[in-house]
Amino acid sequence: MNSFGAKDTLKVGDASYEVFRVDTVEGSKTLPYSLKVLLECLLRTEDGANITADHIRALGGWDQDAQPDTEIQFTPARVIMQDFTGVPCVVDLATMREAVAELGGDPARINPLAPAELVIDHSVQIDSAGSPTSFQINQDFEYERNNERYQFLRWGQTAFDDFKVVPPGTGIVHQVNIERLARVTMSRDGQAYPDTCVGTDSHTTMVNGLGVLGWGVGGIEAEAAMLGQPVSMLIPRVVGFKLTGTMKPGVTATDVVLTITEMLRKHGVVGKFVEFYGEGVAALPLANRATIGNMSPEFGSTCAIFPIDEVTLDYLRLTGRDDEQVALVEAYAKMQGMWLDPSVEARYSELVELDLGDVVPSIAGPKRPQDRIVLAEAKESFRKVLPTYVAGREGDGVEGESFPASDAPAQMSDPEHGGEAPAETGSGSTRPSRKVEVTTDKGTFQLDHGHVAIASITSCTNTSNPSVMMAAAMLAKNAHERGLQTKPWVKTSMAPGSQVVTGYYERAGMWEHLDALGFNLVGYGCATCIGNSGPLDEAISAAINDNDLSVTAVLSGNRNFEGRISPDVKMNYLASPPLVIAYALAGTMDFDFDKQPLGQDKEGKDVFLTDIWPSPQDVEATIAEAITRDIFVEDYKDVFAGDARWQGLDTPEGKTFEWDAESTYVRKPTYFEGMTMELTPVEDITGARVLAKLGDSVTTDHISPAGSIKADSPAGRYLAEHGVDRKDFNSYGSRRGNHEVMVRGTFANIRLKNLLLDGVEGGYTRNFLAGGEQTTIYDAAEAYRSAGIPLVVLGGKEYGSGSSRDWAAKGTRLLGVKAVIAESYERIHRSNLIGMGVLPLQFPQGQSADSLGLDGTETFEITGVAELNEGRTPQTVHVTAVKDGGAAVEFDADVRIDTPGEREYYLNDGILQYVLRSLVTR
Repeated sequence: MNSFGAKDTLKVGDASYEVFRVDTVEGSKTLPYSLKVLLECLLRTEDGANITADHIRALGGWDQDAQPDTEIQFTPARVIMQDFTGVPCVVDLATMREAVAELGGDPARINPLAPAELVIDHSVQIDSAGSPTSFQINQDFEYERNNERYQFLRWGQTAFDDFKVVPPGTGIVHQVNIERLARVTMSRDGQAYPDTCVGTDSHTTMVNGLGVLGWGVGGIEAEAAMLGQPVSMLIPRVVGFKLTGTMKPGVTATDVVLTITEMLRKHGVVGKFVEFYGEGVAALPLANRATIGNMSPEFGSTCAIFPIDEVTLDYLRLTGRDDEQVALVEAYAKMQGMWLDPSVEARYSELVELDLGDVVPSIAGPKRPQDRIVLAEAKESFRKVLPTYVAGREGDGVEGESFPASDAPAQMSDPEHGGEAPAETGSGSTRPSRKVEVTTDKGTFQLDHGHVAIASITSCTNTSNPSVMMAAAMLAKNAHERGLQTKPWVKTSMAPGSQVVTGYYERAGMWEHLDALGFNLVGYGCATCIGNSGPLDEAISAAINDNDLSVTAVLSGNRNFEGRISPDVKMNYLASPPLVIAYALAGTMDFDFDKQPLGQDKEGKDVFLTDIWPSPQDVEATIAEAITRDIFVEDYKDVFAGDARWQGLDTPEGKTFEWDAESTYVRKPTYFEGMTMELTPVEDITGARVLAKLGDSVTTDHISPAGSIKADSPAGRYLAEHGVDRKDFNSYGSRRGNHEVMVRGTFANIRLKNLLLDGVEGGYTRNFLAGGEQTTIYDAAEAYRSAGIPLVVLGGKEYGSGSSRDWAAKGTRLLGVKAVIAESYERIHRSNLIGMGVLPLQFPQGQSADSLGLDGTETFEITGVAELNEGRTPQTVHVTAVKDGGAAVEFDADVRIDTPGEREYYLNDGILQYVLRSLVTR
């Protein structure tokens, strides 16, 4: 509608673009960069109904000190997906085409209205490692296991307009995004506007390093965005993070990001934007900015963005973007006041500051990315927390808290007969020890608590960063030349984020040294960081499980939640790529790099980490010689075409998909069965039972199906009943297109602690219809469904933190859960619950299930929900929980439907149903 006269023309070279100038709105000059991007979006999409002049004025006059209370509609420029979360998106789109026809609409309306790109990066599993043939073996397995899914995605690439697929073996979605897919400034239909995106992976924020505003959403929201629905949001608070100084030698980008993660978790940035400014920004390489942006979900912010400057342009040139695009980015950013000006400090809601010179080498663990440990204190920290794992308490208490002597395991003196013994004292406190002799094809050795079972260079966070990747390779070179070897019990692997890494390793002559230490190429994908670490050697796995050893994994990833990396590994640590190699050489977390040698050289002299750590000058000089524009141009010239194997897939044709009734990978979901154009009024919840009572920090990894499928699990039984051999079960992630498998794996994480049970871990609960007997969560949910009984879940603080897994919400819905009552939520999962028609409620401030005396055996009544039918959202609903004896616990729960848009989704029984109805009536 152009109420502010913002429409203008921008000329760049011979081209002219229609633009909407943000400086036409009062107050825009001192807005943070990220809010200027949102302001432009509102100006360009103003329609007088969903986006009005009042919305635009509210954003221009943003009060940085106020709490968010103004809803706006953000229309992202594009959508990016990875295959685990992307496959169900395409499944839903295919299903929606049929549902639209059944409701009397045109199926062709179900088509991405914004560019949508999917990168297949989550399906490679490290079955083979430490061999020159590992890459080919793993890729063969990948295609064999995922043939049906890949055929389906190839069909989608041909059936839907503006939908492109990056085939397997190319790279990790976020690295491909920054190296190829990101535009920074969009040029479409004669308009120029900021590149913004939402993605089906929480680490979509990596693109923030390029100045692209974007964040992770559930697949449900992503589907709606593809279909033209804006993202409903409140104008957020913006935290200004000032960077000063420069990094010291020996400090890596990983150390910086772990420090920032710890700082912002303590500060509290959930639901807020974080924006970096200050003199330290200009000196920060683009790869380091992207590394910081990537970790935004780990400190909880919606985004972690950097403005555009000369560093951004240099990166665009290096990665093969054409001169016209680079010129457009520069001209547009400068015209809109989105170019970095260190002399201007925007309005910020809160301020945080870090002198990069204060950062020291660090790791994080053993189960959360925000639990940073100074590397010099890593051995002592490990020794303090290990006894809790040995005693089955899995890291209870605060990181670094000493284990009470009275709780120490029994039989501390006889390790040969299955007891625990103190290790040699060395530095710091003693630790439990249980040495088990193991024989593999690498020889006979003793395995003990704390030994590193997995050392993996993997994940977008670090593999996109040449400084840490080259440092790792050069450390491997130095170690190899000094005669050092990785320990025989360590499963080593290298999963680069794109083929570009392979290119610069080859140019620098690094592969032979990495191969010599067992860090052979295993694939291009997320791999270990998402739980696709593959099996350990059978003898090692048996020794771990038969003797309940608490072994460790060290990975260069961004997630180390319990149960995520490997079912055999209890303790997981995040580290920079060079430190991953260092720990593979040490072979144990019970190691002090300052005081203990990694081994002896060919002359018998001790070799310490400092002896083989490459200097920053040597790393940068090697990078300058090995990384040039032509590598990126060559690797990405046919990025959507794929190799002969991809092109040779037998792909169905047609605008609607031919569902295979026998498929165990891709099945038509049931979300739209029985749907009509008329809304069914929402109702109060009566007679509900508790499916699970959960504690604090329950992540989407605990809720959503992930990892391998066990034979004795409900999902395993389902596959066996459908004729699938155990060896072909594959992972939950690979079967996300089959709702029957996924619902059976919801709340089935091996480390889930359902407090309805005493000391039991895994996907189990009590069935109160059968006297409270223990059974699987899926089987209990089916029993309740048959009896017509709705379900609720009780949660603690930060419920649903972690990745933006739509199946954490979809599975919850399909299990029959009508409401979740928690102390607090992470943003994405709360939104996804609403998107699937599940009501998110919050205990009164300062209260919890325990403080209210709820043990989960009660029957729940939730009244006041029906008020939503009256066009408003009640602040609270009344909850009455009746115990077996008739006593009642009553309280008012906060309704966490935060915007009018979310209310509409809930009233429609979900966001997809809302979109369908709107498309049919359009």
